[in-house]
Amino acid sequence: MSSSIRILTSRCVASAGRRHLAATLSRPAASPRLGLASPGTASSIGVPSSFAAARLQSTTAAPEDAVPTGPKVKAPALVYISGEEMTHYATQLLLKEWIEPHFDTSSWETYDLSCKSRDETSDQVLHDAVEAGKRVGAIFKEPTITPSAVQVQEMGLKQAWGSPNGAMRKGWNGITISRDTIHIEGIELGYKNQVLFERHAVGGEYGAGWDEVGQGTLLTTYIPQDGGAPFVVDKRDLTDKHNVCVVYHNPYDNVRELAKIFFERCLEHQVTPYIVTKKTVFKWQEGFWATMKKVFDDEYKDEFLKQGLLDRSGGDLQHLISDAATMQLIRWTDGGFGMAAHNYDGDMLTDQIAQVHRSPGFITSNLVGRNDDGSYIKEFEASHGTVTDLWLDHLAGKETSLNPLGLVEALLGAMSHAARLELDEKPNDKNVQEMHAFVDNFQSTLRTALHNTFRYGQGTRDMCGPTGFTTEDFIAKVAWRLNRYLAQQVEEQAPPELKEGDLAVPKEKLAEFDQKAILKLFEKYDKDGSGKIDFKEFSKMLMKMGVAPKKAPKEGLFSSPPGTRTVASSRPASGSGSCTSGYRPRSSSRQRCRTRRSSSAPRTE
Repeated sequence: MSSSIRILTSRCVASAGRRHLAATLSRPAASPRLGLASPGTASSIGVPSSFAAARLQSTTAAPEDAVPTGPKVKAPALVYISGEEMTHYATQLLLKEWIEPHFDTSSWETYDLSCKSRDETSDQVLHDAVEAGKRVGAIFKEPTITPSAVQVQEMGLKQAWGSPNGAMRKGWNGITISRDTIHIEGIELGYKNQVLFERHAVGGEYGAGWDEVGQGTLLTTYIPQDGGAPFVVDKRDLTDKHNVCVVYHNPYDNVRELAKIFFERCLEHQVTPYIVTKKTVFKWQEGFWATMKKVFDDEYKDEFLKQGLLDRSGGDLQHLISDAATMQLIRWTDGGFGMAAHNYDGDMLTDQIAQVHRSPGFITSNLVGRNDDGSYIKEFEASHGTVTDLWLDHLAGKETSLNPLGLVEALLGAMSHAARLELDEKPNDKNVQEMHAFVDNFQSTLRTALHNTFRYGQGTRDMCGPTGFTTEDFIAKVAWRLNRYLAQQVEEQAPPELKEGDLAVPKEKLAEFDQKAILKLFEKYDKDGSGKIDFKEFSKMLMKMGVAPKKAPKEGLFSSPPGTRTVASSRPASGSGSCTSGYRPRSSSRQRCRTRRSSSAPRTE
């Protein structure tokens, strides 16, 4: 009860600042979307001081505990493709709160693929983005709009610009679109364990040619590139007065590579693979299955059997008819499986996976292509759209609650791949190694902060119901938790670089010594219990043990011959004997004194 009251109170305190922030971010008078002038576009978003104060009050953290003050890490180069509407607004806000306090993003190249930008540049910006993505190799993309005929009129566009995805997949030699379920540790979602999906990135209905025709004959003719004789692939008579003719193809050259990506990821995530087609009806799909099966049998089957990942599939790679796959996706809620399919089937089936798991915000969408030098080009985006309904609410001044999980997973994926590419290029560069390590730790820490915010009941309304946090409050809460977690990892000073003499004595050399006695002796002189002995304590220890070096005495009766080392004695002379200049009695019954000497010094008595 008290926890609920605290949460409610914090929202009331923060509401004024939140509304001020929302007004600052949207400013619909000039344009319904935010401009993006640089990679760190969120830097153009003014965050008023009233919001900062309200945010800190709502987290119970002191300002100095919540705001990082250390130097930023130079982020690895990537291509940032901005979109529009609600997802653009939310992404710019999380950049401002989560990324920019820790990273210098000046190396990011940004391309605005909003409808307005594409229209103003006659789509040159899309071509520029594709070229940049091929050159850099790591891309983050916000959701974009493919305008309908109605939207063309509403936005005053010159034409209905097509989906940018086709140009990207072609330009980046697209192989597969990986779509995996996102899980939050400690929260049970639709699938208990991870589900992987590989969707063939090219071919099918998406690149189809079509036209509306009347009665007549349709010929589909193939003309070989090598100059061979053309032949008719299909001939059909059209008897209806109104027909729609559609022609498309499926390129299969990269199916072998798709198979390798799929099977390797299944091994990595320990899931059982399945191949999905409709080959019983669509005979032309047989080649997809045959290629996948051959790669599996030749290169992967033994390893899957060894790891027990084929136990649920009868000891072999199984084929599923697409109809059956839709049924199994509902039944197999324990997860722990992967599927690969053609382009269109993959699109439909992954939408079903998203709904079973919870929503499209809980699965990834990563395009994998191959560059000319053999390296992977990877583009990361959320699997959902621009969330128009929330954007309209936002413009109307209403509260919104967008879950940014899919957006931030995409951004972290792009940053991680970018860091990996840079490390592969400069494996011995210490700065690059440190950057890669920081990115790796940062993404892990941000995920923990994000997931824990959900687990503490401070999530967005799709997870927590009507009392869930708004878009702005949730991002602010995660930022507070992220900064706190990162601050706890910082050492006050860098660890020293150790040499051979600083390292622990090998175990075999310690065998003849009494370690417990040594520890007891150490603790005797470690007066403050710090685990260290300072110079003062060290001096006392040497004098107590009688091994502290002394200054050489003046020449005289008791001066030592050359080469003799004198040591101080902390014990008083016993019996009638007396010792000076390092002399001490050997026993009370025999009054003899001798000096400690170096191995080369003559013996004196």
